[in-house]
Amino acid sequence: QINRDTIAEMNRLGVAGDKIGTVKQQIALSHTYGNGKEVSCRNTVDAVSQLLFGVKIHHYVSLTMEAVPTYNDLVGGVTLTVLDDLTSLDGALVKDAVVTLNGEQALTYVRGRYGLDEPTNIARMKRQRQYISALYEQSNKKAEADKSFSIEVAKSLSKYIVSDCTLNQMQTLYDKFAIYDFEGISEIKGESVVGEQD
Repeated sequence: QINRDTIAEMNRLGVAGDKIGTVKQQIALSHTYGNGKEVSCRNTVDAVSQLLFGVKIHHYVSLTMEAVPTYNDLVGGVTLTVLDDLTSLDGALVKDAVVTLNGEQALTYVRGRYGLDEPTNIARMKRQRQYISALYEQSNKKAEADKSFSIEVAKSLSKYIVSDCTLNQMQTLYDKFAIYDFEGISEIKGESVVGEQD
């Protein structure tokens, strides 16, 4: 997991998607250059590769946040202990309460930041790691119980996905994830500091 606020070198792209220079900015902005789809994804891949000292990234899968409610409900909801007080966004999201998130609650949980006691992206990233770990477990249970689950997921999420993978490659990845031992989400350690203003 890479903090969206990480300052990284990235390509600046012209209107035709060609590289016209580089710039150091928040890594999240690498996706804003391009067409919002394949060109933006490729630019993000390049920025992440550069950040990771040139590690080769073979494929990308981009999933918009609008997919969260759909996928959350496909697995039957995700149960977790609420880490932060999000009652200003949803009255049921009381800190330390155990809840099963429905679609829109799941999106609020992983996306919400503004107006909270702890509005930093670091706090939100912690909730995202917790949610993805619980979602991963729930997805595996669902896949074991229903062999057609991966097909249902592919159909339901296709409009939210941008990828350079073929359907066969996506199925292979899905099958591999199902048998791997999940050891948690790695993150790049760091701290948020106020940088210089231009």
